[in-house]
Amino acid sequence: MKVRRLLYGLVIICCVFSCKHKEGEYHSLNEKIEEESKKYHGTDISSESYIGDINTIEITEGDHTFLIPERKSQIKSYACIECHSKPLSTMQNGSEIQKAHWDIKLNHANENAMNCASCHNGNDMNNLNSLTGNNIDFNNSYQLCAQCHSSQFEDWKGGAHGKNIGGWSTPRAAMTCVNCHNPHAPQIASKWPVRFSTKKEKQRE
Repeated sequence: MKVRRLLYGLVIICCVFSCKHKEGEYHSLNEKIEEESKKYHGTDISSESYIGDINTIEITEGDHTFLIPERKSQIKSYACIECHSKPLSTMQNGSEIQKAHWDIKLNHANENAMNCASCHNGNDMNNLNSLTGNNIDFNNSYQLCAQCHSSQFEDWKGGAHGKNIGGWSTPRAAMTCVNCHNPHAPQIASKWPVRFSTKKEKQRE
């Protein structure tokens, strides 16, 4: 028994002293995270420099508070009531019909399920219109999208869908739906994958 215990002790000592991993090498991912994190203790990492000159507003959705680009100042024809001075029905049926949005084609959903009035209130064009008839500010247009695209909205709130500006460090800033998708035709067009050219690589040699 004593010999066996002595052998076990020698094996343990050998294992301890034989484990001489190089600097920067770790036994596990948790050990690596714990060690590498020590470099950043007491430092102040910020995303502000990445946000640049983007004008942002702060929003809170559920447990998440972050910044999004301000929208209304980016819309060239806002405020809408500068042109929409009369009810939409009057402007559509009057003697002087103005087709200011002739270049916009709605390709968002089946035309029996969705039309312009699904999102725009003809009596208050300065705001968007929810499915229940409530006003939604243009700066918060993501709330309109969330009515139908609830799973994408939940992912976006947590940062799993969409584009974060400057990573995860505070202040967290994220693009909204309309920064990446055209609200009238939201499907992103297919693209050919980038191909690696072995011919060009050989020419460099």
